[in-house]
Amino acid sequence: MPAQNVWMEKRLDAIEQALAASLPEGELAPTRLHEGMRHAVLGGGKRVRALLCLAAAEALAGNAAAALKAACALELMHAYSLVHDDMPSMDNDVLRRGKPTVHVAFGEATALLVGDGLQALAFELLSSITHEGVASNQALAAMSTLARAVGPAGMVGGQAIDLAIAGSAQPADTPCSLETLQAMHRMKTGALLQAAVELGLCCGPDTGARDASAPQLRRFAAAIGLAFQIVDDVLDVEADSATLGKTAGKDRAMAKPTYVSLLGLNEARRRALALHREALQSLEVLGSLQPPSLPQALPPLSRALLSSPPTSSASPLPPALQPLAQLADLIVHRKS
Repeated sequence: MPAQNVWMEKRLDAIEQALAASLPEGELAPTRLHEGMRHAVLGGGKRVRALLCLAAAEALAGNAAAALKAACALELMHAYSLVHDDMPSMDNDVLRRGKPTVHVAFGEATALLVGDGLQALAFELLSSITHEGVASNQALAAMSTLARAVGPAGMVGGQAIDLAIAGSAQPADTPCSLETLQAMHRMKTGALLQAAVELGLCCGPDTGARDASAPQLRRFAAAIGLAFQIVDDVLDVEADSATLGKTAGKDRAMAKPTYVSLLGLNEARRRALALHREALQSLEVLGSLQPPSLPQALPPLSRALLSSPPTSSASPLPPALQPLAQLADLIVHRKS
């Protein structure tokens, strides 16, 4: 198995086990709520946000146990957003990760509570990174980062813009502008992806290396966050429901503005690739800061997993940055 696949498989296994352990058992009362929470979180998903968090923390030789908790908090928060987004009052979708959506399987009222429970559990889990040795000021910064990413200045605000556009019945000659669409998706999708990298930074050592690395890691996160949404829009047109694990063609059927509807398929692809290049260039700049800003070596486990050089579209990078480059490749070249 290629080295980059080994890195990802190992991390995905750890994420799934930690997520399962963080959720209430389905047999515990109230059973329907807990079963719904497990249905929403387990058994599917690319775990891109969690992987970005782990890769950012590893790039700085950060606290692995704390980063895993932060990664799971991100996935719980993301799952909450999907549960609410799929409900009839929002996108009204019936399929998510190849399974019936939570409101279909458990009812709308329980779906609301499932989302609320996952959001609260995400913050509870993230606050516990202090138990792994993270300083209280860094833990507070992590919680503030996550709250901002999912609040009115982030994901929820972006969703509100989306609802306003979808319900505005704009005349055909005054479509949603590209600037509005981009602002909406930087909030709705990009903010949580950027938070994933920020939480990885919060789990890094409180040193000059972290401070020096932060600007380029943030540039990487901003580019890859927007690229993620553009690729989503392309896949909504090109892929089928079985491949996506959710209803394909939904945006077009609902006449929602997307990068494809505004720019066309080829230009949307081109922009995603340009953002991919920008993300990789930020890693190349970061790699050039060695020494002393970036660790030359990975922790022993990561070093063993990357014993053979991985294949990436990026220029040669320090081993500590290669997982981030691989995740950029995954986000832009994925098929689902």
